[in-house]
Amino acid sequence: MKIGIVSRYPPVHCGVAEYTRFLIRGLKGAYPDLQVVVFSSREASEEPYVDEELGVKIVPSFSIREESYSMLIENIASHGKFDVIHVQHEYGIFGYRPGIVSTLIRAKEENLAKAVVFTMHTVHHESRGEKDAVLTQALLSEVDSVIVHSVLQEFELLSQSIEPVKIRRIPHGTLINPFLGYPKQKLAKLAGIEAEISDRDFLLVAPGFLRHDKGFDVLSEAVRGLRGVRIIVAGKRRDKSPNIQGIVSDNITLIERYLTADEILALVALADAIVLPYREKPGRYSVSGVLHLSMGSLKPIIGTRVSRLVELYERVPRLTTLPERPEQLRALISWVRQNYDLAVTYSSSIYSYATTTQWLHVARSHVLLYKELIGHRESSHAVLPFDREDVGEST
Repeated sequence: MKIGIVSRYPPVHCGVAEYTRFLIRGLKGAYPDLQVVVFSSREASEEPYVDEELGVKIVPSFSIREESYSMLIENIASHGKFDVIHVQHEYGIFGYRPGIVSTLIRAKEENLAKAVVFTMHTVHHESRGEKDAVLTQALLSEVDSVIVHSVLQEFELLSQSIEPVKIRRIPHGTLINPFLGYPKQKLAKLAGIEAEISDRDFLLVAPGFLRHDKGFDVLSEAVRGLRGVRIIVAGKRRDKSPNIQGIVSDNITLIERYLTADEILALVALADAIVLPYREKPGRYSVSGVLHLSMGSLKPIIGTRVSRLVELYERVPRLTTLPERPEQLRALISWVRQNYDLAVTYSSSIYSYATTTQWLHVARSHVLLYKELIGHRESSHAVLPFDREDVGEST
């Protein structure tokens, strides 16, 4: 089977880029003979290059928020016919206009692919006011399948009249943390932390891109003066929010730089618990990649009741608070610290979810979908590696 993936790709610093590489690693791990070509943005290079570890060719083919995508069509055509072209869609990459959807519909009409699949990493509600985004989502009825990661995304697309048979819910993949069990000082070194980590402190980490909607200012207020608790906030700034340095205090350390996936994994392995104090982004439904990186560390995760953390709320609701409620967050952090063994036990359902959503399982679910779409009917929903409540069934 020959698959073309249209996406950002490392070394570009982007959650979708990292997602795509993790997915391809899973695909190649489960199906070594699978042919994969990535048609990437031109941010990192204008010339094709090879991901040597995965043996995948990367072909720069489009600019961010481009409208014509003429080079993309030319590059797809030059690599011969594909069984499936799969777009990893995010509005920050492809813009709100429906050009990328209409371009891939044309690619299928020109017999460049047997099937076209879109993964919608963000789904917009019409209340968001982005009319072009709603138009883009309406045009998804013309592609072969649309993958979403959460039940909120699934039902939002249903409400926008996407055919139920075309929607497939497959969770974001999870990597079981390879650094579990490492000594603390070694983990600190791997994560690039220079300060000494004391065993006496209850260590919380809040990793990921630094943006206003991540709620770090709320976290700062929540832990002010809270003795015996130390917080590490780590990531690269991604918006023009107020000076992030303002959150630094006696018990909050800020690491303001891009962290690789391995550095984030080492950081969360170092922690006693992970805290994700997110604000809601009204009218935008997505899931948190940081949540899935955190789940694989098998530690308690403290979060807020926002759409990006719906998977956390569904499984461990008592470890979530209302967003922008520092007093509630402070009380929950204190409770987890004082009842840590109970919090670990209570989190068993999220640990189970981490296991069932490992990248290898997610990759197999993708290939089962691909086979269905191109007419290999030996695949069946019955052999999907997920519980029905989690993923796999057409709605």
